[in-house]
Amino acid sequence: MFTIIGVAAGAVGTVALAPVALTMAGFTSAGIAGGSLAASMMSSAAIANGGGVAAGSLVAVLQSAVATVVAAPAVLTAAGFTAGGIAAGSYAASMMSAAAVANGGGVAAGSVVATLQGLGAAGIPAAGQVIVGAVGAAVGAIASMAGNCTL
Repeated sequence: MFTIIGVAAGAVGTVALAPVALTMAGFTSAGIAGGSLAASMMSSAAIANGGGVAAGSLVAVLQSAVATVVAAPAVLTAAGFTAGGIAAGSYAASMMSAAAVANGGGVAAGSVVATLQGLGAAGIPAAGQVIVGAVGAAVGAIASMAGNCTL
């Protein structure tokens, strides 16, 4: 029983503290903070790689994760998923209209549109931030590796 409680507490703590820990280490939305652990990691990675940070490296993945978590609320708002509801004339309004037509006049609870609006209105909870960060890290790693491919 105590093992289950310990694992659950550890998982919750990890989810809640991951963004804080990454920021404290120097991975920020504005880039890697000078003089930080992240800067030291980046410097070591650049030296080991002959002058640049390798695509898909730990440093690149962690920075992508932080940037994605920070950008997600702004992206939702820019798309029209706002705290005050879906903005008229926005991409979100187009999505809502298409979802309503496809669903016989209403937006289904739990649908993509409903979920994005909930996140736009209430913000992204800690667990969601970790998921968004993981997806952002993966996309960043894949994009950076694809950018280094020559055909």
